[in-house]
Amino acid sequence: MPRAIPLVLLLVLCASCKDETPAQGGGNAPAAAPVRLKVASAFNQTLPVLGTNIVYTADRLAKASDGAVTMKIYDPGKLVPVFEILDAVSTGKIDAGYAAAGYWRGKLPAAPLFSSVPFGPEAGEYMAWLYEGNGMTLYQKMYDNAQFNVKVLVCAVVPPETSGWFAKPINSAEDLKGLKIRFFGLGAAVLERLGAATTLLPSGEIFQNLEKGVIDATEFSMPVVDEKLGFHKIVNYNYFPGWHQQTTFLELLINGDVWNEMSTSQQTLLEMACRDSMINSLAVGEAAQAEVMQENVASRGVKNMYWSREMLELFEKTWYEVAAEESGNNAFFKLVWDDMKAFRDQYDLWESHAFLQRAAPE
Repeated sequence: MPRAIPLVLLLVLCASCKDETPAQGGGNAPAAAPVRLKVASAFNQTLPVLGTNIVYTADRLAKASDGAVTMKIYDPGKLVPVFEILDAVSTGKIDAGYAAAGYWRGKLPAAPLFSSVPFGPEAGEYMAWLYEGNGMTLYQKMYDNAQFNVKVLVCAVVPPETSGWFAKPINSAEDLKGLKIRFFGLGAAVLERLGAATTLLPSGEIFQNLEKGVIDATEFSMPVVDEKLGFHKIVNYNYFPGWHQQTTFLELLINGDVWNEMSTSQQTLLEMACRDSMINSLAVGEAAQAEVMQENVASRGVKNMYWSREMLELFEKTWYEVAAEESGNNAFFKLVWDDMKAFRDQYDLWESHAFLQRAAPE
């Protein structure tokens, strides 16, 4: 049997050993240059959730990175017009932009599928498709295929929105014909098919167009946001549920060259900040609505309306007609829509067993 090495000899040998393992980060490695992003926002910073959440994100990011990554947020129009954000980020005119992909529907037919989809999915299912399904891969591919030089991160999730402010009750499809309404995304295509005339306006232009009669009705967001914009001062029939936007994602677009120049650590911090932002936006958004709805009725003359079963069935039937038509017109829309449908078909087994059914309000 070999003799044991004396403990003293082991200590001497270890003291003379040289650690040949390469240093992992830190050490003499040069620190990455600080990143300072100028971010054009599609939403005023005073708007609850929509605008306040990106300010929250910028604050958290600066603290978490110890100043290595910072964002300066600019209100709509301060750097570029809202509907020019995508192009401006892609060309490098601005570093980054914060908006909703549905704003680019005219350039990218599939874009609204990455912001909100009529009749669902809701937040949990939608996030599952994005992060555990093919959602984020397809999202980035959409921009890459169209040669937009951007990196996309989802940076907020907005709870269900209301489906419109009207001057009078909407009891049938006939009441929609000829109606001039501001409406977002694929829901607009549904209303157009039912005879309404839709337009997409940024938040700051809606009230004046409603007041001047350029539009007859509007939708924009959740009650806590719409109250700030004052729609109730002109029209007071507020319809629920938001069949067109059960969940809405907001995106942070970063110029591709700016993104590629960041260190892995800086990129990861941005990704983590946006994940944190999603939790905050959902929690704040869900908590803030009931009080505003109650106050709308109590002191602002608002009537909270719920669509009849017949109208919801009409909207849903028409939506599937629109989806089929869009799929026939655009191959990438079909690719994304088919992938989302396949994910949702599988998810249905879990959803149908796991969740309590909601009853319509009495």
